[in-house]
Amino acid sequence: MLGGRRFSCEPCRTALFGAIGANYTAIGTPMDHPIRLLYLYNLTDALLFFSFDGIDDHLRLPASGYFTTDITANKTEDSGLFLAKGNSLYVKQIDVPTTGLVSLTVFYGDSGY
Repeated sequence: MLGGRRFSCEPCRTALFGAIGANYTAIGTPMDHPIRLLYLYNLTDALLFFSFDGIDDHLRLPASGYFTTDITANKTEDSGLFLAKGNSLYVKQIDVPTTGLVSLTVFYGDSGY
């Protein structure tokens, strides 16, 4: 049997423009697995803040902007950095969005073959 992990994706998480307010709101549900890759899209018409803890401003994305990161770049199966299982990503307004949504797609390494 071959070793390694299968590259897997959790269901896409979204937050519609009307749910994005002046305080941080979670984008979908918490992560089900330790996350290796993260794709975040601001598909609204407004400048937005994003947070990894729901308190501090970590990332600012313009309308139609995106953020992509390979958290575990060049690491082995179980070493390196991961976005922990149970964590959420959060969004709040800088400008008020009037259309669109925020989309979050995450990938993880699954031990199943």
